[in-house]
Amino acid sequence: MTQDNSQHHESRAQQMKEKGKAAATKMMKSDSLVFTFLRSTISSQCSSWTDMLISFALFAWAGFGPFFATAVGAFVGGVVNCIINYRFTFHAQGISWKAVVVKFAFVWAGSLFFNSYGTHLLYYLFQKWTLLEELGFRPDGYFAAARLLTSLIVSLAWNFLMQRYFVFRNTKFDNRIVGLLERIPFLAPQTKEENN
Repeated sequence: MTQDNSQHHESRAQQMKEKGKAAATKMMKSDSLVFTFLRSTISSQCSSWTDMLISFALFAWAGFGPFFATAVGAFVGGVVNCIINYRFTFHAQGISWKAVVVKFAFVWAGSLFFNSYGTHLLYYLFQKWTLLEELGFRPDGYFAAARLLTSLIVSLAWNFLMQRYFVFRNTKFDNRIVGLLERIPFLAPQTKEENN
């Protein structure tokens, strides 16, 4: 009887292991909206932590001011996000990296704009709502609330959707983007004669 129980538990453990592998494979390879969003969340966390660590290191240990430390951290975080999204999140290996970089920069600039102005707008709207103070909100919490709400809206309604349907997909603009970039001497494709 104990041997039957042992075999049953081993068989069940093997089935669970196989189901776990199948779920992990589906999570990694599926281009469905849900799994792509989950991978995007992981990518976002990686780039956010990179941004924060670089910013902190530059500010605390390298003597950079807050503006430049934040700018460099945001840039490096953006590069990390683009690379992870290209390979892992959106499986875009067949798309020109030159087109991806330009489209990603466009979406990143839009994100910066929407986050900045959205936070600004919500902050001033929150200040006018006396209901918030009646609910126990402190005036210095308005900025945090405005920043968090704006960031959430922009990350879902702009960043994720634009990356999924524009940045990491072939578009009719890709060839034009690549053509324009290849007019820049160091980005132009080299011929065999130039390599020798």
